[in-house]
Amino acid sequence: MDPAPLVAVVGATATGKSDLAIALAQHLGGEIVNADALQLYRGMDIGTAKVPPRERLGIPHHQLDVLAVTEEASVAAYQREARAAIAGIRERGRVPILVGGSGLYVRAALDDIEFPPTDPAVRGRIEQRGHRIGTRALHAELARIDPDSAGIIGEGDLRRIVRALEVGELTGRPYTAFLPRPVHHDPSTVQIGLRLERAGLHERISLRVHRMVEQGLLAEVRGLREQGLDQGRTARRAIGYEQALAVLDGTMDCGAAIESTVVGTRRLVRKQDTWFRRDPRVRWIDASQPASQLREAALDQIALARAN
Repeated sequence: MDPAPLVAVVGATATGKSDLAIALAQHLGGEIVNADALQLYRGMDIGTAKVPPRERLGIPHHQLDVLAVTEEASVAAYQREARAAIAGIRERGRVPILVGGSGLYVRAALDDIEFPPTDPAVRGRIEQRGHRIGTRALHAELARIDPDSAGIIGEGDLRRIVRALEVGELTGRPYTAFLPRPVHHDPSTVQIGLRLERAGLHERISLRVHRMVEQGLLAEVRGLREQGLDQGRTARRAIGYEQALAVLDGTMDCGAAIESTVVGTRRLVRKQDTWFRRDPRVRWIDASQPASQLREAALDQIALARAN
């Protein structure tokens, strides 16, 4: 008997991924694994559109509320924890359902990706050498050591040149050996993508941002500031939170903050759309359908994928 599939619900912000994931979990006997980088943070609820516990319908959720706002999210750590959660769900005889719009986190959970180690001291030393001898000379050094990696990194891209040299020094392997490959770690994986025409998606984004303000985003951010939000390198820069901090500081009025958040979210959506649409393994369905039809369309795609 084939193992239960690993289902992933992906796509842009505001397409209804969380609601569909819960509906699928109810039908399939599943548990949900979060793949939204910002929903990893405790207390970042309103601004990330985190599903409130009472609306999760008793479905267990994993990789939610696991970081303090002062911590920096690590995709390598997420990969370990998400895969452990998926394995635990399988051991309980349940169906794992991954849901989120953070493309790299989705790929970390699903794909054959290995994340090389980092060492700030090594990186700092290489950066200093780059500033001393120049970016082009550092690129030439990379070309001698790791020509394949140098061939895909521009001569002026100091950050990636430094990273490639750091990886080589720490692992003895070329940087290209760690580049992601579009191969599912679990061959039973089925990716369901939600798509929505741009005008409808923009309307949803505007409504969502206004609703967040009405639900108390400023109060949420005020409370998170007391927990150290200003020191959080990742959390404080999140769309909506950065604008709310500006409102609390008096450097932006609420109307301007709302508009900036809407514009920033639309920009994020374009990036998400580009990221997921270039993956031919995603099975796309129309997110504008009524909830029951959307669930059935997703189940049909899962069945088709399993039959092939």
